[in-house]
Amino acid sequence: MTMQGAPDPESEQGRVGSEPGRTHVSAAGLRARGWTDAIVRRLLGEPDRLSAHPRFRSAPWTRMYRVERVEAAEQSAEFRSGAAFRSGVAFRSGVAFAARRSGAVRKAVGRRGRESVARRRREVLARILAEPIDVPRMDAGELARRAVEHRARREREATASTAGIAGTANALGAPNTLSPPRSPNPPRSPSPPHTDPASLDRWKVDYLRHRLSPYDELLEGLSSREGRGRAAALLRQRIHAAIAEAYPGLAAECERQVRDQQLGPPTGEISAHSD
Repeated sequence: MTMQGAPDPESEQGRVGSEPGRTHVSAAGLRARGWTDAIVRRLLGEPDRLSAHPRFRSAPWTRMYRVERVEAAEQSAEFRSGAAFRSGVAFRSGVAFAARRSGAVRKAVGRRGRESVARRRREVLARILAEPIDVPRMDAGELARRAVEHRARREREATASTAGIAGTANALGAPNTLSPPRSPNPPRSPSPPHTDPASLDRWKVDYLRHRLSPYDELLEGLSSREGRGRAAALLRQRIHAAIAEAYPGLAAECERQVRDQQLGPPTGEISAHSD
């Protein structure tokens, strides 16, 4: 049986030199419409004609199928079930690929994030360890006077803050239970000769720590998630050590504050390479 439009293998006259337009669909066109080679063979069989490439005469023949036959086959239950199956497979494959890619991206982002956090933590700890702590130096009398003044100022600020809260409560009609009754003769700030040595040492250390508070800038850019608490403990530990070195008489108080405030492990157990 001779195929309609089949080329004569012995002559170039059997080639069809131009695309038949909409009357026929090529094999590539069928694949674009959802056909597979197996379904083409089963539902369409042999092509209705063969067409030569319009530009490359030596190219392989193009299989062409009449549009009427193609459309009629596409209405069959067999084709529709096969197309639905292929669509489902393609959809599931696409979803699975997207899920795998999304998971891989999340893992990569998480890994880079953890590495960045660890790097910032190491950098901050290294800066804290390398930064020289410059403790202000003064004679014992001057340090005691400034420490007492600093303590008195903090107490006034605390009293003013408490009074402000109490005033707000009174304005709202709530009973004042936060501040004690005022005394007609409020106590004066303590002076060094009348302050017990332990309290005075504590005030001295608190005053010097206040003077060294600008070193807190070393913690900038470090969040709690990145170990800010640990870095702050190391910084305060270094500050107490510097105060004890500058004022040996305050070493016991510095050690007590480090111990009581639980500022971290002893010096040397935290390094710039800790994670």
